[in-house]
Amino acid sequence: MLKNYKRPRRVCITGVGCVTPIGIGREAFWNALQRGTSGVGRIESFDVADSPVQIAAEVRGFDWEAQLNIKDRRHVARTVPLAVAAAREAMTDAGIQSSDLTLEERRAFGVLLGTGGGGLAFAEQHYAYWYLGPRHKASVYIIPSSTHGGLSSELSMVFGLRGLSHVVSTGCTSSTDAIAYAAEHIALGRCDAMLTGGVDAPLAPGILAGFNLMTVLTNKWNDEPERASRPFSSDRSGIVLGEGAWIYVLEEYERARRRGTNIYAEITGYGATCDAYHRVRLEETGEEPARAMRLALDDAGREPRDLDYVNLHGTSTQLNDRIETQALKLALGSEAKKIPMSATKSQIGHPQGASGAAGIAAALCAMHTNVIPPTINLDERDPDCDLDYVPNEAREANVHVALCNCIGFGSKNSVLIIEKQN
Repeated sequence: MLKNYKRPRRVCITGVGCVTPIGIGREAFWNALQRGTSGVGRIESFDVADSPVQIAAEVRGFDWEAQLNIKDRRHVARTVPLAVAAAREAMTDAGIQSSDLTLEERRAFGVLLGTGGGGLAFAEQHYAYWYLGPRHKASVYIIPSSTHGGLSSELSMVFGLRGLSHVVSTGCTSSTDAIAYAAEHIALGRCDAMLTGGVDAPLAPGILAGFNLMTVLTNKWNDEPERASRPFSSDRSGIVLGEGAWIYVLEEYERARRRGTNIYAEITGYGATCDAYHRVRLEETGEEPARAMRLALDDAGREPRDLDYVNLHGTSTQLNDRIETQALKLALGSEAKKIPMSATKSQIGHPQGASGAAGIAAALCAMHTNVIPPTINLDERDPDCDLDYVPNEAREANVHVALCNCIGFGSKNSVLIIEKQN
């Protein structure tokens, strides 16, 4: 990202859709965030009786059958119905009926999503079919539905959108990068509107086993799952897996104004770096996450003192939370201790590649309700994690400029800045 790079066209968020472990729909999600609701519980989608980790933040109360016809449902990954439902809400929220779009408008309307696991859980059919043989019913679309690219294709087909149809998969930073790239396409005039955001559903036996092998999941709270995700707490013990979809309609700013639609926020800054250090472990100085934040601030033409809120990556691992805190201090200087911050994963678990999109939804909640969601389960703060994490209870505040932070596997760091338009 070039310093002080100016986009030819402004880009704004005009539609929001959420399917989450703590609420279906934007209003339900926002209300649950403010209440400090935990979406973590015992895993219900498969048998975990013999697993050391038996909890996750699953989407519950969701009408899976309402999103696609019965034939299509058999042939798609769990991520697809989540994304379709969130996208439908976002399109309706933006006042866009896809059936009313002209061919020219469809060709200028793209899809760019972020996901970490994508259809990986669907791919477990491979093994069942191989070992159990023909008596095990497997979809003939195992291959396309297991690949990440099929996810955006499904949304393009559902809404008849003929612009670019891409998926970004950069680990936990996937949806942050996807939103940034979608905004760039609009800013450069390649598209006029985009469906973007993130979706992930990393809940399947093989995936759970894989995370267990890395020893990054907490296994200490099976009997008290709502207390398991504990970012920045001294007794935090690891990640809780989560799932969900957070989808947005982005539009060119003047186009949105001409339509008279609601504008939630403008996307003004993006920064991305890599520690170039380790497959999963962060480099301990926090210099590269800090540089990503500074790049985003420079891109937005903002200073640390301009920030009203920071949405944290906050995974609830010992190393990540400590290094993120260090990076915030490096990037924001003396302002770091003055800015309220919160970790959405304390309530929704870690939805992998959808994390950044979830953070944007939390920041929009703060902007449009004047209430900053809390970091729950922060009973005794780690002495090395000494910033204002808005512990346990929501806080009233006026938020106009927000920074959303993401730190991913492969030591990737991505940051977005959004600004409320008065």
